[in-house]
Amino acid sequence: MGVGECLPCRGSRNRLTEVERNQRAGRALCGLPGTVPPANVGAAGAGLSAPAGGLTIARMPPPAPAEPFDFPNPELADDDGLLALGVPVLPVHLRAAYARGIFPWPVSLRQPVPWVSPGQRAVLEFDRLNVPKTLRQARQRASWLFTIDRAFAAVITACAAARRPGQRGTWITPAMIAGYTAFHREGGAHSVEVWDGERLVGGLYGIDAGGLFTGESMFHLEPNASKLALLHLIDHLAGRGATWLDIQQLTPHFAVLGAREIPRREFLARLKAEQAEGRKLFG
Repeated sequence: MGVGECLPCRGSRNRLTEVERNQRAGRALCGLPGTVPPANVGAAGAGLSAPAGGLTIARMPPPAPAEPFDFPNPELADDDGLLALGVPVLPVHLRAAYARGIFPWPVSLRQPVPWVSPGQRAVLEFDRLNVPKTLRQARQRASWLFTIDRAFAAVITACAAARRPGQRGTWITPAMIAGYTAFHREGGAHSVEVWDGERLVGGLYGIDAGGLFTGESMFHLEPNASKLALLHLIDHLAGRGATWLDIQQLTPHFAVLGAREIPRREFLARLKAEQAEGRKLFG
């Protein structure tokens, strides 16, 4: 995977160092001062909610399987955007979180999953899209087949396996793969595939947050395959009336394409406006 081609590239851990320090110091992450949450707290489903400022992270009872976790108001989060810890990555929670501009951001297999809404949000607006000449030429020459939602499980698995410079591992954990694949079966997560014959050579996946597409990750096995998957997605979304997409974090690759950061408050207002349109992006 080329530098900056993940959606978003979550290899940088500096935003969550405070969370890790809290865990190592034994802060009240489970509601009991001086205790550290069990290693399997994320898998077990103990929801841990953090109010603004991160002064206290109180234990919340695990919701019933059919009920979404009651995520805090993202507008109250600090710049790091931490809102909850340990909520299981299940479709019912994913749907509720993305609808409010929140997404899971795993740190490791052994720590509770943080759910965040960053203070700065990266977006790619189609009228600002800048396609470099070399990419335009590659698109004209490409003989690949582009599909949507044909092989979601294969795409997310390939994204998890992609090597990314500067990262020791992947944030796409087995629990993430299982949760997002189940969400795909329910119609909430979608993928773009790039095929060279029967071989999957690139793709991306993300979430329909109620009329706004939120990109998660992308991969390529051939040069430019992931970038052309993105252009195919943009054409598809534009055909449904969309004018922008959420890429969560700004990377050098997306900056070249014209992406920019906007404040969380502006992002949340624009998300609500998109949802009010009732736009159907897929199906």
